[in-house]
Amino acid sequence: MGIEVLRIKIYQPQAHYRIPFTYQRRHTYPIPPYSTVIGLLCNLLGIKNYKGRGEPCESENCDCDYHKLKNLKISICGRFESKSTEYTWFRNLSAKAHNKRFVVPENRYVGGQIEHIGGQSPVRIDILNDVYLWIYLYHEDREFLEHIELSLENPSNRIGPIHLGRAEDWIVIDGIDFVNVNMDDACGDFEVFVWVPENIYLPNSFDFDNVGGLIYRIPTFYRLGEDGTREFNYERVKLSDGLLYEISFYYDESEDKPVFLLNNTG
Repeated sequence: MGIEVLRIKIYQPQAHYRIPFTYQRRHTYPIPPYSTVIGLLCNLLGIKNYKGRGEPCESENCDCDYHKLKNLKISICGRFESKSTEYTWFRNLSAKAHNKRFVVPENRYVGGQIEHIGGQSPVRIDILNDVYLWIYLYHEDREFLEHIELSLENPSNRIGPIHLGRAEDWIVIDGIDFVNVNMDDACGDFEVFVWVPENIYLPNSFDFDNVGGLIYRIPTFYRLGEDGTREFNYERVKLSDGLLYEISFYYDESEDKPVFLLNNTG
């Protein structure tokens, strides 16, 4: 039994998919979480959130792009060639950090040169080099997938520069096409990292506990609170290193890649 999905192949020279709550050294996931890919799609489709409005659209039974997006099934897998660590300085805007550097609150000069307010904090950032991603999208409305495909080929409605991760992590589209993925018992080492969601979209039962990997709770969609903070929804997943045995899953034979679709229902 198979389904037709939209496959997006992406190359990134460098990328950083930040793991939350890492600060002085900012760690990265080996592949982007769902929220990062959803952010890319929102950018392409021109879907924007506004402070105090919760979600971009809060109407019930709406047929807008945002509500269609919330029913999108997403699979993400990928690999990278190497990882390096960059050393940089971030601006610390606390009053204590400012006074430590400028002595008094009113001062903005150091060594005769004017600087931004605050202090500076040394930060190390883990960077993935030569990243290859395979993103699979499924939706009951094929026209919506075609809309995403067209938006990737001609991003006329984009909100900002097309990136995945940080604003400077630009992408190269290696391929966009519709493919059939079939249920299979394929096993072995697929040599990619892949998110395996507990809430998976499959036509039959799935034993999440039988999948090897590290357990995470990673974000998907979010609401904006009155104060502008993001209130994320989270999904329980396992980060597999591609060693898959004794389980059934959708399989992309042409690319030899496993496909584990998150069953997001909005």
